[in-house]
Amino acid sequence: MERLTYETLAKRSYDGYLLRSAPERVLQFGEGNFLRAFAEDFIDRMNETAGFDAKVVLVQPRGGHPETADRYAEQDGLYTLVLRGRENGAAREVTRVISCVSRCLDPMRDWDALLACAGNPDLRFILSNTTEAGIVFDPECKRDDAPPASFPAKLTAFLYERWKRGGRGFVILSCELIDRGGDELRRCVREYGKHWALEPDFAAWVERENLFCSTLVDRIVTGVSKDAAPALCESLGYDDRLADAGELFAAWVIEGPPSLESELPFEKAGLPVRVVDDVTPYKQRKVRILNGAHTSMVPAAYLAGKKIVRECMEDAVIRGFLGRALTDEIIPTLDLPRGELTAFADAVLDRFDNPYIDHRLTDIALNSTAKWRARVLPSVVEYFRRADALPKCLTFSLAAYIAFCRDGGDAVRDEKWVLDFYASHARDDAAALARAVVENERMWGGALAALPGFADAVAAGLARIDEIGVYNAMKECLP
Repeated sequence: MERLTYETLAKRSYDGYLLRSAPERVLQFGEGNFLRAFAEDFIDRMNETAGFDAKVVLVQPRGGHPETADRYAEQDGLYTLVLRGRENGAAREVTRVISCVSRCLDPMRDWDALLACAGNPDLRFILSNTTEAGIVFDPECKRDDAPPASFPAKLTAFLYERWKRGGRGFVILSCELIDRGGDELRRCVREYGKHWALEPDFAAWVERENLFCSTLVDRIVTGVSKDAAPALCESLGYDDRLADAGELFAAWVIEGPPSLESELPFEKAGLPVRVVDDVTPYKQRKVRILNGAHTSMVPAAYLAGKKIVRECMEDAVIRGFLGRALTDEIIPTLDLPRGELTAFADAVLDRFDNPYIDHRLTDIALNSTAKWRARVLPSVVEYFRRADALPKCLTFSLAAYIAFCRDGGDAVRDEKWVLDFYASHARDDAAALARAVVENERMWGGALAALPGFADAVAAGLARIDEIGVYNAMKECLP
């Protein structure tokens, strides 16, 4: 089977959109599945429908894998993207050859080539997704390292090279899943400027000429497994060792000035991207609705015998529980327009029901304590503040979380201190265990213990789980 290249597609009379040549306008730190199914999808569609006319240079954040960079060269930067999911309840699949990537650089081998990109006057945008641990200041990184180890150090060296060449600054879009990633990345660049004793004029140029944007990204990207790859290539009719896959749904919220909309023609291309003054309410929407729905549902659903999220959506009781939690208890705690929140929640239910994704409950349940605190606790506290009452489903979800930690066996994967806590309370009855959990300041910071009646309500929920089983206890939460 022939490898995917422009020549291969020409032989097969491929009639989809392809961009053979264009200026390299985007430098992207991160060549993994997520950005390739997210940012490159958007850039490719802007090229096709909005005249963006841009190629992307991919950079491995840490490097050391030249075979990956070579694979892009072998395929002319091309790869197939398969997006699958539900839209308005109907299953849909879209396949597209992405042609916006020009090349991939391994900084361990291609450091000089990466720095040479700083001399390209067309280069305007820098994207990054280097995981939550990627944006850190490492004082071990030296000015003359080639390359320095950390991503912010590499970025600082690149910006310094740009400044020395007299080039203009960049729009820098941080796509890492951390709070205010753009601000944190700018802070690290500032620190390296001081640590390396770089010129004050460079520091001033960084602040004056470069825009560091925090963003919120949202798309489930599964990639193509080794087991699934042969069948996919057979159906495509060519060998693609870079193929990627994800869900249809996508959303990108970028914190920045309105002028970004003229530089990045997302709206003209009809893409689900918003440029806003403050990304915070949109992050709250995602964390509380999407992530909060997962975390509030999964412990009970797992104990009820479910294995993947789609199974939960096929069960009337579990789906009804989740729907009530979203509509009656989570959405009322958020400040965006109700219609916008409801539409997002409806899309979440479609995403959970994706027939192409087997999202395991045990994966979502990893580190459930920290997730419940970040994703569900704020909704509980805000609901009580606004309604002067306890949210029934979300309160029950903590009881289910306790039962899961107590009874879930090997499926319970959490921090050691959490596991030690539950082991030390193994002999507690439902009331004692519930109170010990609710009053644990290391878990919740005291926020739950301060809610009148909350510990008693959780204890009652845990007792019902023990008496009639988690599924029937969940059913009692429904109207």
